[in-house]
Amino acid sequence: MYRGFTLFLTFLFYTSYHLSRKPISIIKSQLHRNCSTLIRPPNLNGTDNETWCDWVPFDQDNYKTLFGAVDNSFLVAYAIGMFFSGIFGERVPLRYYLTIGMLLSGLFTCLLGLGFYLNIHSIWYYAFFQAMNGLVQTTGWPAVVACVGNWFGKGKRGFIMGVWNSHTSVGNILGSLIAGVFVSSDWGMSFIVPGIIIASTGVLCFFFLVESESDLLARILKASQSRIAELEEDNEKEPLLQNSSSNEEIFSSPGQSNSISSEPAEEHTKAISFCGALRIPGVMEFSLCLLFAKLVSYTFLYWLPLYIANVAHFDPKEAGDMSTLFDVGGIVGGIVAGLVSDQTGGRASTCCVMLILAAPMVSVHSHIRHHWLLTMWMLLVCGALVNGPYALITTAVSADLGTHESLRGNSRALSTVTAIIDGTGSIGAALGPLLAGLISPTGWNNVFFMLITADILACLLLSRLVYKEVRGWCGHSPRHRG
Repeated sequence: MYRGFTLFLTFLFYTSYHLSRKPISIIKSQLHRNCSTLIRPPNLNGTDNETWCDWVPFDQDNYKTLFGAVDNSFLVAYAIGMFFSGIFGERVPLRYYLTIGMLLSGLFTCLLGLGFYLNIHSIWYYAFFQAMNGLVQTTGWPAVVACVGNWFGKGKRGFIMGVWNSHTSVGNILGSLIAGVFVSSDWGMSFIVPGIIIASTGVLCFFFLVESESDLLARILKASQSRIAELEEDNEKEPLLQNSSSNEEIFSSPGQSNSISSEPAEEHTKAISFCGALRIPGVMEFSLCLLFAKLVSYTFLYWLPLYIANVAHFDPKEAGDMSTLFDVGGIVGGIVAGLVSDQTGGRASTCCVMLILAAPMVSVHSHIRHHWLLTMWMLLVCGALVNGPYALITTAVSADLGTHESLRGNSRALSTVTAIIDGTGSIGAALGPLLAGLISPTGWNNVFFMLITADILACLLLSRLVYKEVRGWCGHSPRHRG
């Protein structure tokens, strides 16, 4: 029951994290529009007929660069903060860590929306609160992966986490739809409503999350000890004291630091160092692979609605709605990647095959952009192939490496390993939208060429691990440990 409840809660939590990230990509096409297609109010002062409907400072020719700067404020802060977030996550109760992160994220998201009502036109305002939001959102991923990893073993981890990881796409879809409701009339609410939602889930986290089985057992023991103390006061029965000490042996869990753990268990509860996590076999390869995979995924995340609006000439709401098809494909891709990797035992090979297929699909998508029906199908396929490896690496692979046999039972490495992998990937997430902002003025085809190159590099970085997996399938034993 607690496993299912934890899976549901963490799904809800990270859905809200991604839901609050999505509005910025939806309102871009509202902040800079084609004003010639709109009816200009007769009482409007000014002589610039081409940019009268735009939101200053995004009314200039360098608006794509400004959008890239705002995106990058979030992503750079997220990438830097992620490397420290896992370290804190190993040393702070995850329930408190997630609660504080979601409450602060809700606050900063709402402050972005207030820019509309306060008529703020400073690029620094939006860049600053995007950066602050990126910093506090690093609390989410290491913590939720650690919670799920604490409750589920390796048997069906790929499939379970593949289904569970659909929260990323579900959050993107909901964020797009919610922001799309207000974007054309009142884009401030496109931020405020998601901000309220993520803050509300932070309250749920504080009251209901049980972060691990040992945490549950510790709570049971604490409750039983309180009950025993009450009975002792009432009845003064000495045998109950012996019962209490035996309960401590039963409920104490090695690998978790709490007041009832025995001395030998403390050796295994020491949090792993940053360098120690890097030495775990496979961490470096998957981290660098995720850098390029996330570069592709986040470029789509932040620029796809604007691309659809510019190329297909859709209004902001229609462009935002169509962009959700990429995330729908991502849900399917994450589940398929997890299921296939469970059946084959080849995490790296599964990622590599999907990355190989993703490169030509991205290329085809760039040439059929004027056929809306084919575009819809290609968005689904590209979403599955691009987000499948990304989902697998950030969930099942991170959990596997965080509980690697070389750790010898130390279960407190999971959050740090997850943070290293996702932090490295977040560097790519920061570079992708920034490069897209710089390259897109030269033509969207050049942006797609960048994405194809990134897919190929991600695939090449896994070649050593793929080779080892293929040798294992062919019956060859590894020549050295790890």
